[in-house]
Amino acid sequence: MDTETSLEDAYFDSCPWDFVPRASAGQRAAQDAHQRRLADSGASFGPDCYVSEAAGVFADALRLGANSYVAGHAYVTGEVTAGSDCTINPYATVRGRIALGDGVRIGAHSSLLGFNHGFAPDRPVHRQPLTSKGITVGDDVWIGSHVVVLDGVTIGDHCVVGAGAVVTKDLPPWTIAAGNPARPLRDRRAQGGSPDRAVPGDLGDAVARFADRARAQAADLIARCWDPGTGRYVDRPGAAATVRAHCDAIEVADLLLGSPPEQLATAEHTERLRDLQDPGSGLVPEFAPDGGPGVLPAPADDGWIDDGTAEYHVLSVGYALDLLGSRFTQPVHVVRDMTPGQLVSRLESLPWRTRAWSAGAWVDCWATGAYRNLELGAEAGQPGALEALFGWLTTRVDPWTGMWGEAGSPAAGRLQLVNGYYRLTRGSFAQFGLEVPYPERVVDTALAHGGEPRWFTAGRENACNVLDVAHPLWLVGRRTGHRGAEVRAWAEEQLTRALGRWRDGAGFGFGPAGEGGSGPGREPGLQGTEMWLAIVWLLADLAGVADRLGYRPRGVHRPEPARSSVLLPPRTSYS
Repeated sequence: MDTETSLEDAYFDSCPWDFVPRASAGQRAAQDAHQRRLADSGASFGPDCYVSEAAGVFADALRLGANSYVAGHAYVTGEVTAGSDCTINPYATVRGRIALGDGVRIGAHSSLLGFNHGFAPDRPVHRQPLTSKGITVGDDVWIGSHVVVLDGVTIGDHCVVGAGAVVTKDLPPWTIAAGNPARPLRDRRAQGGSPDRAVPGDLGDAVARFADRARAQAADLIARCWDPGTGRYVDRPGAAATVRAHCDAIEVADLLLGSPPEQLATAEHTERLRDLQDPGSGLVPEFAPDGGPGVLPAPADDGWIDDGTAEYHVLSVGYALDLLGSRFTQPVHVVRDMTPGQLVSRLESLPWRTRAWSAGAWVDCWATGAYRNLELGAEAGQPGALEALFGWLTTRVDPWTGMWGEAGSPAAGRLQLVNGYYRLTRGSFAQFGLEVPYPERVVDTALAHGGEPRWFTAGRENACNVLDVAHPLWLVGRRTGHRGAEVRAWAEEQLTRALGRWRDGAGFGFGPAGEGGSGPGREPGLQGTEMWLAIVWLLADLAGVADRLGYRPRGVHRPEPARSSVLLPPRTSYS
């Protein structure tokens, strides 16, 4: 090989994109021979590919699509699949189970590590077992130089990852991310230049654009959920009419339009909702299958009627009536008739250890019923019952977590604990304007849960799970700045993802079903739209850009107390 050819080969090692237009016939023959040797080990290549002979390619399986290349001194092992127009630049490391889409650029000295090993103390590190979740990178992705992407990460289509970032969590499509650990800076579709010129105002601009878009489409997305055949609202086209769908339509209209949905006059909205209240219990049952009034189950020994849907309607119907300038026609009798002793017995019997969400939901309903009774000028419950509720709660809170109940097994994590905390505090402390105990511990617990990849990575979040972290962080954030930078970073990341979930003309989908199949699923509908609009406000407020939205929740997920309470003095310090 003469000196000129040697220099030319070295040039292609560093600048492989020039191989196809510049290589000589001899260099092409040598490259074909090199690819045949790799093919003997199971590799496959599309047309116009280049693999430097100076690269360490020892893959168990390698597939490169058309016009892709591996530059000199790159290190490729494991099972690597790349689409067309992909580039692995000099000194990049691609190891483990790696799947690249089309048009992926991996900068020099970057590492995609699709495997891991343990570091338990019972044996040396080199004897620890290997694990591999794999890394997935979508189409049209630019990964800058000196980036590290860890096992289990998915990077969505059209992302840009700034130089030196360490990507530990999934990135949703169109994200521009940077930092260690990497966090979203803005949406790539937003006007601007390279990621190192991103400024905080970009997120505020994205929030404002989203709000304008949602307002412009609000009337149509509510109209698509009106069933003219039954004259009622459905969560999404093809679903059955529900009480909650009517309430969600009113909440969405209030948030985005500032007026009730146009399908009915305000007086008819009000009359329909008020007529749903069961005269005996004060609860609001679901429609019967034939569309008529629903039937509640028989009461328990303490007089309570266990019907989770009817319990939630105390919240949704009550707040929808608020937005219409009205209220229930009568007290919530099952709350008003409960004695302090019955209330405490019921609280003691709730499944705090195994299903803290269910326990918290019951407290939410009872406390909201008490608030509605006070609103009507009735007794909240039997004398002393409301004080008994807050007394029991303030003496049963766990000072280590700031919450009620227990974290589950490693498989269950903190999901029930944190989600139950949201429901409990929403109806009690937050609704009555009382301070929650141990706010710093709440931040610690909520952030630990909010970093759990099973529920908080791109494509896995649902409205309940994000709301049930965002609201506690917002609630205690009024009292403490504990870990404020981390709270803001979490909120900015979740907000960026949330804005990208909006579907034009349809709104938000709830997201993947929760435990036991709860929630309406990924298809856009009224429940998902109402919840995510409130979540977007909470996240935006945590990120300091809520003023750009032009709306503020006034219904079930309102940030302010519904009632400023003097029933119990707020506790200001907890040791």
